[in-house]
Amino acid sequence: MGVKNSEVEKMKKTDPQLDVKIRDFMCENFFDIRTFGAVMTTFVKANLNCGQVRGPVQLNFAKSIDPITTQEISITRITVAAEKELDEGKNTMIGNKYIIPYALYRAEGFISANLAEKTTGFNEDDLKILWDAILNMFEMDHSAARGKMSVRKLIIFKHESIFGNAPAYKLFEKISVCRKNIDKVVRAYSDYEITIDEDSLPKNIELIEMA
Repeated sequence: MGVKNSEVEKMKKTDPQLDVKIRDFMCENFFDIRTFGAVMTTFVKANLNCGQVRGPVQLNFAKSIDPITTQEISITRITVAAEKELDEGKNTMIGNKYIIPYALYRAEGFISANLAEKTTGFNEDDLKILWDAILNMFEMDHSAARGKMSVRKLIIFKHESIFGNAPAYKLFEKISVCRKNIDKVVRAYSDYEITIDEDSLPKNIELIEMA
């Protein structure tokens, strides 16, 4: 059942904090909004705006460590899918799939403890769920084209201060990913070497490795 603008206007006049209450309800009951935020439906004419919730967790797009080239593979369907194909004498169909022989991607993300505490209510239990989801994100999504996709390493920099003890870019620069042999075509995770400069980590930063 929808809500009319006139009804919303009455509710807003009765309760000036209606926007905030709706926002808090959505954050409390939906993990994705509490974690990543959302741009929610607004009643502009009724002056109701639970609006844009900025989530404490933000993830960048993953980028491959080395340039990649897709490989095209031909596939054949042997059975007919319709009577028309049978009448036309077609019993096979040719198609294509595109795969990447191997690639290692690096993604970086950020968690604002201040936004979590002040805005959405994202908490330590939610954080544990997030870590588990990242580590196992591909386990329920196997397919012929990406049968072996997996998360190989999760590196976490835990700050002592709610506002952070060091800029994120400085921490990301402590991690380097290099090919062991630049003359060899990479075809496995073991072809890369991942190093973390732990000795130069800023004070009050805890390094946590999960895999």
